[in-house]
Formats: sequence, C-alpha cells, structure tokens
Amino acid sequence: MCGRYGMFSTFAEIKDRFRVKIPDFELRTHYNAAPSQLLPVIIEHDQEHELKLMQWGLIPSWAKDASFQYKTINARAETITELASYKNAFKSRRCIIPANGFYEWVRDGKIKIPMYFTLKSEPIFAFAGLWDSWKNPLGQTVETFTIVTTEPNELVSKVHDRMPVILGENENEWLTNGNDKDFYLSLLKPYPADDMNVWQVSQLVNKSSYDSPELIEKVN
Repeated sequence: MCGRYGMFSTFAEIKDRFRVKIPDFELRTHYNAAPSQLLPVIIEHDQEHELKLMQWGLIPSWAKDASFQYKTINARAETITELASYKNAFKSRRCIIPANGFYEWVRDGKIKIPMYFTLKSEPIFAFAGLWDSWKNPLGQTVETFTIVTTEPNELVSKVHDRMPVILGENENEWLTNGNDKDFYLSLLKPYPADDMNVWQVSQLVNKSSYDSPELIEKVN
C-alpha cells in the first residue's frame, strides 16, 4: 500500500516537468500527503495535459456515499480491469500523480519504522493513477483519484510487499485515450530498483497533521 507521499514541487517545476498549463488554484506543498486531501493530478483533456486538484481516495460515480474513498486509496494493477470500482476508470480516466517521493514502513519487532523512497534521476516523477467524478448528496461534483500499485522491486521489497507504479518514460502513453487494454497493463510494472534511493525518516510522519520539510530528512 502507498498511504503517504511527498509533493512539494512548485508550479514552475511541475510545468517544466509535465508540460502543463499553470492553473488558477493555489498549490500547497505536501511533505506528508494523506488520503482525503486535495492533491494535484494530471489528466488529458482536449489533447492537452491539465493539472487539477482531486481528493485522494477514489469514489466511483455510482457510490452511495463518500466513505468509499477510504477503501480505494490504492488500486492493485492485477485487478483493475475486474473490480467495479476501477474498471471503467481504467478504460477512460487514467491520470498521473506528480510526486517527489513516497513513504513505506518496515517492522522492527513491535515498532514500524518509516522509510522514504525517491528516484536518483528525477526530483519529481509520476505515479500511475485512475480518477472518477462523483456527485455528493448536495449535487456537487467531487473528483477523486487512486494510486495504482504493483509488486515491489528489489529495493522496496525489503520494506513492503507492494509499491506504487512509477511510470517514467511511459507517463504520456498512460494518459492517452486508447483502448488497448494489454498495452496499458504492460506499463504497470515495478520501477527499476537501481534508479531509487531510500532512507529512514522521522516517526513524525505517522501523524497526518504533521507536514514539514524535516519529515524527509535522514535519521540515524
């Protein structure tokens, strides 16, 4: 599971990296992005990349209430074409989620130690995601997303049995509006371990209300 990540790049950095227009909303830095928060997501609209804010935790269009999103912060690559929550979004609402790094926890006896993963080659990269649009009881449109996960590479497997899909050079293909299911599934693979770094970070990341640059600093 990917339950926390960092996204603290500026609009200018995101624009340069992903070739998106700068939108008219305020971009908050997140060193401890958590489910249910509004976070930047990139979709393809009219053959252009559009940056939007969406809630983390996908609510399918047919869901009766918003509680659904706490079960859908991640979508397993192996089942996204089968589960009702994801299969329609996989066909036509794929997205990428800008990130600077992500957290996972490793057990040491009864203690869970937070670890922070980044890429060596890119200060900002793209998770594979799915998004959907849902109307709440007041008739308001709520846009939400999920991060696709896959089996871990050799580095992440020392900490956790899943990892988020990092798209690398395939990110633009993931956004295109095509119908080749097998092609899109082929993109959902573990990112090369040789291009990743990991280090231990503070237990403060366990508190979702805590959001500060010191969270990604190395400890020990």
